[in-house]
This record gives sequence, C-alpha cells and structure tokens, in this order.
Amino acid sequence: MSAVQAAPPADQEIEKRASHSDASSVEKQQDHAVATDVENLEDGTEPKPHHGWLSYERLRPFILVGIALVILGWWISATILPATRHRWIPQTIWAWFFILVIAFRFIPSSIVSRPVAAIWGPLVDKPFTALPRWMKLTLGWLALLAIVFGSAFGFELSADTTYGDRAISVLGLFVFQLCFWISSRRRSQVPWRTVIVGLFFQQAIALFVLKSGAGYSIFKWIAFLAADFLEQSQAGGSFFFNTEVAITHPWFFVSTLSAIIFFIAFVQMMYYLGVMQWIIKHFAWFFFKTMNVSGAEAVVAAASPFIGQGESACLVRPYVDLMTDSEIHLSMTSGFSTISGSVMIAYINLGVPPQNLITSSVMSIPASIAISKLRLPEEDEPLTRGRVVVDRGEEKNPPANALHAFSQGAVFGLVVAGLILCNLVTILSLVSAINGLLTWVGKGFGIHHLTLELILGYIFYPVTFFLGVPRGEILRVSQLLGLKLVANEFSAYLSLHEIMGGSNPLSYRAWVITQYSLCGFANLGSVGIQIGVLSAMAPSKGKAISRLALSAMICGFMATLQTAAIAGMLI
Repeated sequence: MSAVQAAPPADQEIEKRASHSDASSVEKQQDHAVATDVENLEDGTEPKPHHGWLSYERLRPFILVGIALVILGWWISATILPATRHRWIPQTIWAWFFILVIAFRFIPSSIVSRPVAAIWGPLVDKPFTALPRWMKLTLGWLALLAIVFGSAFGFELSADTTYGDRAISVLGLFVFQLCFWISSRRRSQVPWRTVIVGLFFQQAIALFVLKSGAGYSIFKWIAFLAADFLEQSQAGGSFFFNTEVAITHPWFFVSTLSAIIFFIAFVQMMYYLGVMQWIIKHFAWFFFKTMNVSGAEAVVAAASPFIGQGESACLVRPYVDLMTDSEIHLSMTSGFSTISGSVMIAYINLGVPPQNLITSSVMSIPASIAISKLRLPEEDEPLTRGRVVVDRGEEKNPPANALHAFSQGAVFGLVVAGLILCNLVTILSLVSAINGLLTWVGKGFGIHHLTLELILGYIFYPVTFFLGVPRGEILRVSQLLGLKLVANEFSAYLSLHEIMGGSNPLSYRAWVITQYSLCGFANLGSVGIQIGVLSAMAPSKGKAISRLALSAMICGFMATLQTAAIAGMLI
C-alpha cells in the first residue's frame, strides 16, 4: 500500500522536472534573445524586428550586385579614358579586389580552396613535410641568401652608389642577426622558420617595391592616395585660420595636428562600421599562417602601421593579461618598429616621400616578428595559438551611430594631438637645455660644439656604418639616429629637413637610408607610452611589461635600421 502511495509523488516529481525543463528552455530562449539584443547594442545598432531583417536580407544581394556593377563600370571607364589610362595597374588591382570581395559573399570559398588544396597538398606540402628538419632549414637559408645577394648585386648601380656600399649593407644585415642570436634568451629554442620567413618577406617586399615597376606604382598610388586623403583635413584648418596658414605656408600646429585629429576620427568611424577589424584580421591571417606566430601576435603586428603602438593591443584586449613574455615582447617590438597613419602627414610635410614611409612600415612588420622571436623565443604555449581573434572590446559609452563614432574619435584625436604637441615642445626644449650645458662644459676642455647629437653620433657611428651610408656622411646620419632614440622621430625628421634645405645636403643614398632609419616609434618617450597602455590592460603583467620594454625598444629600433640596410642594398 505504501508503495502504491509512493508512486504519485514520483510522478509529480517527473512532471515538476518536465515543467522545470520547459521553463528552462523558455528562459534560455529569452536569454538568447536578450543576449542578441545586447550584442546589437554593443555594436551600436538598435534591436530590430524580425521582419525588418528579412527585408534587409532580401535587398542585400541586389545592393551588393549594384555596387559591384558600379565598380566594374568605373574600372572599364578609367582604363579606357586617356587621362587615367597610365594608372591602370593600381586601378585594376583595387577594382577587382572589391569585386571579388563582393562575389565571395555569394560564392563559397571552397570553389577556390579545394582545387588549390588538391594541387598544393600532393605536389608541395606533403613532399616538403616529409623532408627532415635540417633539410628544410637548409633550403630556407639558401632561398634567403639567394634573394639577399641577388638583390644586392643583381641590379645596376645608381649614380652615387658602389657595390662596396651595397656589400656593407649586406654585411650589416648579418651582423645585426648575429648580435640578436648571441643575446637571445634561449638560443636552442629559436624558431628558425619564423626568422627565415620574416627576413625573406622583408627582402621580398623591398625588392617588389624598389625594383618592380608594378610594385612601385602600387605603393606610390597607395601612398599618394593616403596623402591626398589626409590633406583634406586642411579644409578645417583653413576655416579656423586662413588658406595661407593652412596650405600655402603651413604651420605645424595647423597642418599636421589637424590631419592627425581627422585621421583618428575617421579610423574610429571605420571601427564602428567593422571595416578596420575586417582588414586587420585578414592581414594578420597571412602572418599567422606563414610565420607560425600566435593569433594575438599576428593581429597586433598587422595593426601597428594602421593605428600605432599601444592602440593595436586593444584589438586583443581580453588576451593581453594571458599573454606570454614572448608575445608581450613581440607586441611592443612591432609598435616600436613602425609608425601610424595618423602621423604620416607630418613626415610628408617635411619632404619625406610617402611611398618610402608606407614601404618601411610594411617591411618592418615581418622584421619585427623575426627579430623579436630571435631575441626572446617562445617558451610556453600561447592561448591564441591556432586562431586569429580581433576583439572590438567593451566600451563604457558606445557610439550610437557612425557619425557619433566619428565625433568621439575627433575628441580622442584632439587628446593625441595635444600629447604630441606637449611632447615636442618639452623634449625639444630639454634637448636645447642639455646642449647648452654640454657646450658650456665642453668649452672648458677646448671643445666649442659639444652637443648631445655629437655624443650620440659617435656612439651610433658603427651602427650607421653597417647601414651602407657613404663614409663622409656617417657622422651626420648617426647624429640623427641618436636624436630619434633620445627625443623622437619628429625631431629627427625635422633636423633632416633642415639639413636637406641647407647648403650641404646629404647625398641621395644617405638621404634614402636615413628616411627608412627614422621611420619608427622606437624612442625613450614611447617606452613610457607602451608601458602605460599595456599595464592598464593587463595589470598582472605590469612587471613583465616593464622588464621587457627596453629590450623591445632596442629590437624595434634595429628592425627599422634593418629595413634601412635592405633599402641600401637596392639603391
């Protein structure tokens, strides 16, 4: 009887669990809906009714096809018209790039990837994988040596260059690598594949741009497109001041800082729209696959030329606190070895060709990866090994729309421009004060022109020699390198501009090598910036970041010099 009476409670318990399961299912669906709305809100978009999305999905193919047809029509017209026919190479590349991006929204990528895999796998990947490790490394070193010596001695000499100058640049490249290998923390764990591929890519990019008509045209077109875009900021400067101040006889405060504010505001708007994340993710995927680095490292390295040091780490903000020492070191090195697009207009206004700035920054990406891994090899297993993740981050006050994002970016750009202005004023004044003190002390020893630049010039004299700078100009170039390291690249480029406008300018070879040598954020002031930004994102890694910062700055500085040495091989 008791057993029979016990059955109903059991049935009731089953019913309770079933009802609880149904309730949980409903709650999960509600939570999923709420989470979707939260994600929409974080993206800056309002939750939309279901029928609205269906309507957009129906119109989306027609909108994309219409955009593709417009781009195709522009390409045909621009290729036919005599006024624009001369630039058919960059027009074709960019037009068909966007057309293919739109096309693969409807075409599965397997249509291309499967045939490529069917050929690449059995003919290249499997035979190469079957080779022993020593043979792979031997083939890699042979390919690297072939492209280095072929680049240096396989092309005609320019007016003021000799094969001896190019040979010194080649020697400098090997001396730099030898020094990093000697100072490596774990020489037995150096990832030689990453080092070889990085150096090979750096050389290949320089060869493509400086010795290829198509490569030079593409990078020149990109550079002048970027310069022309940044020059649009002068409209705002002309409004507040006048055309003479903003354009005809530009002031640094007006022309340069207004371009920085405009560029940062534009980038913030592109972040809101997701354009920057898409570009950086695909750019990082290439280095992730070819150089065997973690996803976080690839993203930060690829983003540095676009958004600059420190800010690039924001793209992997959730993983910074979990990075290994090697990842942190590479993240800082890539920031030190490149410049950001926001400051490019300042260097262009000082007479530096924009294509050289862009080429140097792109070349420094694989160089910074190779040098950082040679100096501090990976000893642990990174969390993002095997995947590329670009994080948009959680904002306390997310923008409501693209215009709001542009406005917020302008405010942030004003802060950055103010920091640059304050740093320049104080650092230039400090250097002048130090030079005055040194000159006063030097007169007591009979030295009437003892300055900080002179002292640093002699310290960096051997390094400048290995860049391939002509003998009589080594001291002047080494002084600029020292000024860049102690002060910043603004000060060094300003001094270079004054030298080139004076009565005794540098030769063409020394001028080009110096342009590449100064194109990077490696200076003592940037050390404080990177420590501050990364420590704020990863408080538990504060000691490691501070410990590795100086090493990363030296590696970034040498990565830029290595890029200059390669440029010296090709001019």
